[in-house]
Amino acid sequence: MQKLQSFFYFSPLMLNLFKKRKITIAIDGHSSCGKSTLARDLAKKLRYIYVDSGAMYRAVTLYFIWNEIDLTNEIEIGSALNNIKIQFKTKRRKNLCYLNGELVEDDIRSQEVSDMVSEVAAISQVRRVLVEQQKAFGEKKGIVMDGRDIGTVVFPNAELKIFVTANIEVRSHRRYLELKTRGKEVPFDRVKANLIKRDTIDSTRDDSPLRQADDAIVLDNSELSTKQQLQAVLKLTKMYI
Repeated sequence: MQKLQSFFYFSPLMLNLFKKRKITIAIDGHSSCGKSTLARDLAKKLRYIYVDSGAMYRAVTLYFIWNEIDLTNEIEIGSALNNIKIQFKTKRRKNLCYLNGELVEDDIRSQEVSDMVSEVAAISQVRRVLVEQQKAFGEKKGIVMDGRDIGTVVFPNAELKIFVTANIEVRSHRRYLELKTRGKEVPFDRVKANLIKRDTIDSTRDDSPLRQADDAIVLDNSELSTKQQLQAVLKLTKMYI
């Protein structure tokens, strides 16, 4: 007995219409406002690629510290950048940063790196190299990236842009607890002073300063849990995919 053949035919183009389209999601905001946690959790829910652009600048900063690079010497900086390779690998559901093949996830979160990273990130040579790499990461969409210039410089045409913020006391407390969890005893006042300094450098630098994109949606998470902020952004995401 001949099997009944389906009379439905779907061309590859028609099949694509049934799939959720992949988009680019840019998340910007101040230091220690929870944007990396949000970006990582969102990417996991959507099964997107997650790139922590801040970790990239921290990795470069760490390399500069280890190799005593003079931040005023353009030739020295250029030579150093040619010797830096940054990779991200996911292990046990954690996004880990590697510098020249070495796992540096804990090292780049140190207070020493935090004290210097905004100065390094303000160097045009550094920004040009990393922005080029970041743009390459997002060529096929399906990506969530967080930073300070993602929606304005790296992905100005991103379908969804979110600007995350929180008041300075909340941010300082979060950063203080993060360091304490990692076994780093840093006075609260130093943590707060560092964040204020970084805010100033990030928002006033000449090259790609931190600012809210005109079409970005502001999310103040001062009184939101990580779960609440994720749910809020997931609702927004459904409007675009």
